[in-house]
Amino acid sequence: MSKPIIKVAAVCGSLREGSFHRGLVRAAIQLCQESVKEIQIEQVEINQLPLLNTDLEGQGTFPPAVEAFRLKIKEADSILFASPEYNFSIAAPMKNAIDWASRPPNAWANKAAAIVSTGGNGGGERAQYHLRQVGVFVDLHFINTPLFSLNAFEQPAKFDKDGNLVHAETKERLKGVLLALHEFTLRIQGK
Repeated sequence: MSKPIIKVAAVCGSLREGSFHRGLVRAAIQLCQESVKEIQIEQVEINQLPLLNTDLEGQGTFPPAVEAFRLKIKEADSILFASPEYNFSIAAPMKNAIDWASRPPNAWANKAAAIVSTGGNGGGERAQYHLRQVGVFVDLHFINTPLFSLNAFEQPAKFDKDGNLVHAETKERLKGVLLALHEFTLRIQGK
């Protein structure tokens, strides 16, 4: 018997096209197409979102880019965050996206989520911790294991010159996160 398919919205906190975090999202999408068939991932862009300003809200409406983003989040069964760490915290574009989607009615409510991050020594662990704290208020439910934080600069190389994940062992770790997210999403949904 096949497992139910879940829809995952991938939100990348880095706006730079060649970033390692976008590379992690691309690798997750590729893994799902090749071997984790019970997950469909769509990367939801955040670069078009205006800075949060409630003056831009109408009577229950939001600017068009915000409406489109919120709809993608609401339609997803769960969320995959690719979160860079800036100054011991999450990136400003990601926080802005979280804030827009949390405006009433909260699009994040009761969704399962996972975080992947990469960078220097800690691989983004402090940003992950901060994102989990924010998630408490917006009613996101994060998987606890496996933790995916990657030192991108240790040898052997994890990414190519275009920011694509090329390290086979790291791809297997990423696959583990996706499988855990699938299982946890079904549990949250009561399936």
